[in-house]
Amino acid sequence: MTHTSIAACLGEDFLAQALHRDYRHVPGALDVTGLMTWDGLNHILGRHRLEPPRMRLSRDGETLLIGGYTAPVTTRRHTVWHRLHPAELHARLLEGASLALDSVDELHPPLARLAESIERDLRTRVQANLYASWTSTEGFGVHWDDHDTIVVQLDGAKRWRIYGTTRPFPLYRDIEDQGEAPTEPVADLVLRPGDALYVPRGVWHAVSADQGTRSLHVTCGLQTNTPTDLMTWVCEQLLAHEDWRRDLPLLAAPDIQADAVDGIRKRLAELLDDPMLLARYRAAMDGQAVGRMVPSLPYIDGIPADGRLRVRLTTARAVLETGENAVTLSAAGSTYEFALEAEAVLRPLVDGRTMDLATLADAAGLTLEDVAGLAQELVAGQAATVGSLL
Repeated sequence: MTHTSIAACLGEDFLAQALHRDYRHVPGALDVTGLMTWDGLNHILGRHRLEPPRMRLSRDGETLLIGGYTAPVTTRRHTVWHRLHPAELHARLLEGASLALDSVDELHPPLARLAESIERDLRTRVQANLYASWTSTEGFGVHWDDHDTIVVQLDGAKRWRIYGTTRPFPLYRDIEDQGEAPTEPVADLVLRPGDALYVPRGVWHAVSADQGTRSLHVTCGLQTNTPTDLMTWVCEQLLAHEDWRRDLPLLAAPDIQADAVDGIRKRLAELLDDPMLLARYRAAMDGQAVGRMVPSLPYIDGIPADGRLRVRLTTARAVLETGENAVTLSAAGSTYEFALEAEAVLRPLVDGRTMDLATLADAAGLTLEDVAGLAQELVAGQAATVGSLL
């Protein structure tokens, strides 16, 4: 999944024609072998303490009480947690509940790689949520999401009814209500294993496992980037100017207040006149994205020059730039400058590959010690992780 382009799977014209615009259904878009199995889900549920809302059951748009499928456990230190009760869980699911598990990409490496491949293509944060259903009862009713989603069907079948929008591009904290949902769907789709579906934010939809079979699918939510986000970043850049740091003349005469606003407007206009502003914003957001940070135990005192050790970046959105005398890497909130020879080490990592130190040293013509030192610098900045079985 690391080397699969989700954008390509959704069609050559996906970025130009569908992204942020219209839903898209692509049958057989992905090979889902190994992404997530029922055994994998059982393993996660049985070995993690997953309190709501991380793991929850929903039926007809309502969240079920946790006591209906868990039993409280009081530890000897008087803390309480809720142990999953498998028999009661089965019963609730048979009664029509759907199971939702949020941020499953933090719990299951194959789905983390799927999320990272989408992040690498679409340059935004992705959270993967897992959903399992067994009946035609809708878990969440007709609803819309405040973010775009890419859905991948993993097992069984799921019916998706798409109803269109009543308010374009709604936000989580919006100034207006979406109103009533449309009553007639514009599309009625059935997803089967390997099918992909893209749904923009604000599109009303309803989902049910009404095909006589169980369903398991993952929904990858895309973080929004709106003009409001851009202006927040722009205002941070403007703090370099004294006139954007001084106090507003709230108690001054009207003519002084007008002059202050005029100065603010001119300074803002100067920055907005930059035709590369969006490219600069994207690069800044990519470089700040922390990804999925992973420790590199047991190497707390440095990465040894062991060619068998493997390294990968913890962020899918690292930015690598090559200059005349050096290469610059922006990743996980830090910026690094290395000699030009380091490009052969960094390029496969930025492309999402996991590499052993010996292979990187050979490709770059560097010593194993040099590559281990570079890896240590990235690990210290939380931009990479090193281990034997990554």
